[in-house]
Amino acid sequence: MTDQTALSFDLYWSFRSPYSYIVAQRLLALRDQYGFTVNVRIVRPLAVRSPEFFEERDSRWIHYVLIDVAREAERLGLPISAPSPDPIAQDLSTLKIAPEQPRITYLNRLGVLATQSGDGLAYIAAASRRIWGGASAGYETPWTDDGALDEAAHKAGLDPDWLSAEADAQSDQIDAQILENEANQDAAGHWGVPLMVFNGEPFFGQDRIDALLWRMAQSGLKLQ
Repeated sequence: MTDQTALSFDLYWSFRSPYSYIVAQRLLALRDQYGFTVNVRIVRPLAVRSPEFFEERDSRWIHYVLIDVAREAERLGLPISAPSPDPIAQDLSTLKIAPEQPRITYLNRLGVLATQSGDGLAYIAAASRRIWGGASAGYETPWTDDGALDEAAHKAGLDPDWLSAEADAQSDQIDAQILENEANQDAAGHWGVPLMVFNGEPFFGQDRIDALLWRMAQSGLKLQ
C-alpha cells in the first residue's frame, strides 16, 4: 500500500497572484483529505521579475483576469476582494512597476521562513485569505496593520513575533532562497503561478488540480 505522505509535489506560488490565493485554499483542503505533502516554493510576482510582461499585455487580458478571478472565487465559495493595499506598488493606469517593493519583499520573506520552519501551506493559505479575502472575508482593516498576519503564523505553528524578527535577521539567506526557487521554476518549464510540479512534470494554473491528482493517482494516490 502506498504511503500517501510519501507523495509530494512542489508548489511555486506568489502572494500577488489571486489564482495562487485560490489554489492555496483548494490544496489545503485536498492535503487534509489525501495526506500528500506540498513543498511550497515562494517566488516573486511576475510583475516584479519581468515588469515588461504587464506593460506589453493587451488591456483586454487584464480585464478578463479580473472577471475570471471573481467568477472562480464565486464558483468555489471563496471570498475575494481587491487587496488593500496591493502587495506590490504598481500604477494600474499605466501598469508601471515601482523600483522599490517593500510590501511584497516582506511578505515573501515571511512566507519562505514559514515554509522552512512551520507549515508553509497553512501559512500561505491563511495569509493570502487575509490579503485577498479582505472585506469579503469579514476583515475590516488592511492586511498591513500590526498583527494582521498573526493568525497565519499561528496556523503554521509559529510565533508571529519570532517569524517577523527572523524574517528580518535572515533576509539575505531568504532572498537567496527565493532566487533559487525562481531558477528551479524556470527549469521546471513554466514562469507563471501557481505552478505545481510532480515528478518533474509541470501543471500550471489552479484549474490543473484535477490533472495533477489524476497523475498522482498513477503513482499510488488513492482518490476518493
